[in-house]
Amino acid sequence: MSLSDEHRMLQELVAKFVDNELMPLEKGVLAREQQGQPINLTPDEEEPLLAKCRELGLWALDAPEEFGGADLPAVALVAVNEELGRTVVPFTFPPDSPNLHMLKAVANEMQRKRYLEPYAAGTAKSAIAISEPGAGGDPAGMMTRARKDGDHWVINGRKIWISRVAHADFTIVMALTDPEKRARGGITAFIVEKGTPGFIIEREIPMLGGHRTYEVVFDDCRVPEEQVLGPVGQGFGPMQLRLTVRRLQIGSWCVGIARRALAMMCAHAMERVTFGVRLSDRQAIQWWIADAATKIHACRLMVYDAAEKQDRGEDIRTEASMIKVFATEMATEIVDNAMQTFGAMGVTKEMPLQLFAQRLRVMRVYEGPTEVHRMVIARRTLANA
Repeated sequence: MSLSDEHRMLQELVAKFVDNELMPLEKGVLAREQQGQPINLTPDEEEPLLAKCRELGLWALDAPEEFGGADLPAVALVAVNEELGRTVVPFTFPPDSPNLHMLKAVANEMQRKRYLEPYAAGTAKSAIAISEPGAGGDPAGMMTRARKDGDHWVINGRKIWISRVAHADFTIVMALTDPEKRARGGITAFIVEKGTPGFIIEREIPMLGGHRTYEVVFDDCRVPEEQVLGPVGQGFGPMQLRLTVRRLQIGSWCVGIARRALAMMCAHAMERVTFGVRLSDRQAIQWWIADAATKIHACRLMVYDAAEKQDRGEDIRTEASMIKVFATEMATEIVDNAMQTFGAMGVTKEMPLQLFAQRLRVMRVYEGPTEVHRMVIARRTLANA
């Protein structure tokens, strides 16, 4: 697979942005993480980045053209996200893609104007609430309910592990509207605006890598009929689309993380001498490097293959599950070997490797844990045997 000249130039532009604008911020991010603080960029750090993004055209890359976006295909976004994965600085070109794709798929004209347009323009932020205590993301265990009451829906329940909800202007909430059907016609998506009565952010939950998630309670939260996202009972399909988009992003990020770790491992191995021999001349290190280069190549091909299929309109849920498993485990192994190559320095808080390791550990859980993806892959493979 090869990128078009246009998309190759975009990747080179993003690579320069990462090297020149994001890498210099790593020291501050690592310092905040060392102190147990959130690693989010400060306004003084983020505002110049956003201005630079607008200047370079690195904005709304997959948003609809009608809203000023570039509407890039998935294959181009793979290259973009691979470059962004090379740094521990938590920055994404606005807006964050997965919720955008869910809105693009099912939002009506009013919702496109009220929510999608400002979201694509970068003037609004969003979150999505799927997982629940005791159920995770399993639709069979979902307990949050929404019942019709006149021209409103009333939501009651609890969601957890929600990213960005404290700063979101609106949140997409998945709730049961038909407990008998559940994932087969009983789950509906609702758009809940910030400040809606009964929408309560109960607690902030510190996560590995300096990130934060939140637990939210819905206590007779009334949502107008016009804020039902897509047909009633048909929220599961668009939600799966959203998850698939994120899983391709994860695959791309993992390639970028692994590339960075491999580059650091190679540079150190060429310089470090132990017992009179450079590390790069030791077979154990050479095999780690060979295996890393091979697995990065394989993972990149997997992600591009899935992206091409998605651009053709094919169902890539199985491929996305394979990528989620392979990419996170591949990058975890390479980062761990890089840390071992550096010895004591590799496990200090001063280097980005430990933050990559923490990020990857979290990736193996969110957007579907590894074990669930393996179960899904096996089930579909057996069904087609």
